[in-house]
Amino acid sequence: MANYTQDLIIEKFNHMLERMPFDKITVTALIKECNIGRNTFYYHYEDIYALLDDALQQWLGPYLEASQEENWQDVLKTVLHFCQDHKKKIYHIFNSLSRDQLAHYIFDRIDASISLSVENFAEKQEGNMDRAKAIGDVICYSVYGYFMRFLWNGMEDDIDESIDKLKVIFDDLLESLVQK
Repeated sequence: MANYTQDLIIEKFNHMLERMPFDKITVTALIKECNIGRNTFYYHYEDIYALLDDALQQWLGPYLEASQEENWQDVLKTVLHFCQDHKKKIYHIFNSLSRDQLAHYIFDRIDASISLSVENFAEKQEGNMDRAKAIGDVICYSVYGYFMRFLWNGMEDDIDESIDKLKVIFDDLLESLVQK
């Protein structure tokens, strides 16, 4: 029963995000939409921000968790295409008071994915791990910056072309790990 109720809350939250900005969604409106009691909502979520975290994990988590099996650029392309396909919902979060929450969620996932990729590369090439960490940070901040610009530019960038260009630059950085 608990999973059904949580799924219902996220489903209704999703529908509400399609219609209105995140900062206009209240627990009162959500529980009315779900036809549940306030205590039921608070049984599952501490507050509306905890619900947003859970929703982001449900929407983007599968793509970002795949990063351990796929290369970072394919994962990033998939996430960006998801954002393009759900523009209204993403902008309703991004343009609200919870912009930091979305940015923090994306940054944490990008950082974990890229750090893992760079460290694996450095181990295979017997490169300097301190330098690998620094290069991983540069790549992470660059990708995060690209993501923010992507949002600011209305998600109109050609994702595949842009990420492929970033990959060439980052590959050059990674090659510097093995150069003496």
